[in-house]
Amino acid sequence: MFYLALAIICSSSIALIFKYTEGNEMNRYAVTSSNYFIAFLVSILMFFNNNTMKLSTKSSLHSFTKEFYSVISSNELLFSPEGSFIWAVLVGVIAGLFFFLSFIYYQKSVRENGVGLSGTFGKLGILIPMIFSILLWREMPTALQWCGIALSLVSILIVNLSLKDLSLKSFNTTLILLFIFGGMAEFSNKIFQKYAVTELKDLFLFFVFFVAFIISICFTFKQKKRVNIKDIILGIVVGIPNLFSSYFLILALSHITTSVAFPIYSAGSILLINLGGFIIFKEKLSLKDTFAVALTLIALVLINM
Repeated sequence: MFYLALAIICSSSIALIFKYTEGNEMNRYAVTSSNYFIAFLVSILMFFNNNTMKLSTKSSLHSFTKEFYSVISSNELLFSPEGSFIWAVLVGVIAGLFFFLSFIYYQKSVRENGVGLSGTFGKLGILIPMIFSILLWREMPTALQWCGIALSLVSILIVNLSLKDLSLKSFNTTLILLFIFGGMAEFSNKIFQKYAVTELKDLFLFFVFFVAFIISICFTFKQKKRVNIKDIILGIVVGIPNLFSSYFLILALSHITTSVAFPIYSAGSILLINLGGFIIFKEKLSLKDTFAVALTLIALVLINM
């Protein structure tokens, strides 16, 4: 539970840092690039400092392919250290894209919708790992958990519903994409931890953040917008909690089941983000949005039960 608490604190601080700087005209891609640069740099340093495993140089894609079938078809087996290395590369490269997109839409949503609502929808993405857990590993929810999932969907509908004419004219694309990309980013942590040896988590995070950095730096140059020192400093400040939120979550998932870890992680982050937004920034949600946040918290409690 200690690792989960650290993951919650790191995750919450990202949204609050974005809120603190939202009044400034920041170069979003430059912030993202410097964030991922510091994240992949720290993760690879941690790998070389902490890793005591000796990986065989004889590992090949052919042997990995043989190992792949037996591991994936079982809910109990793990890849060998060599197989875990390749698994870290494969999952990390795909996850890097989702991390980049979720980070971009997190910044965009904090500016457009405020820190409370953005944090709520970002963490509501736990529905995606839960859905995949049902489909892939037959982890069927209980009746109460189904009620929680239903309430979560209702909260999404409420945020996007116009109270004037009860229509979906005010459909909030930014929040929906944040929900999807954030959920896929969280799921990548789970799918790595599910099949690989935990000792290679630093290597997995290196590939995640390195790929996200490459994508982000390409957009930065393509945008041809001025980059200043504030953009770089902000990226570095955000990069540390961004790295360690995933790092501590992977450690927590090694000790706590998915059905418990993700709801607590999400609900705790939502509470801290909304409390921080209210106490520090005096941010107030509309009645509709407050109701949606409350429904989400109730939903997460039910999912946890």
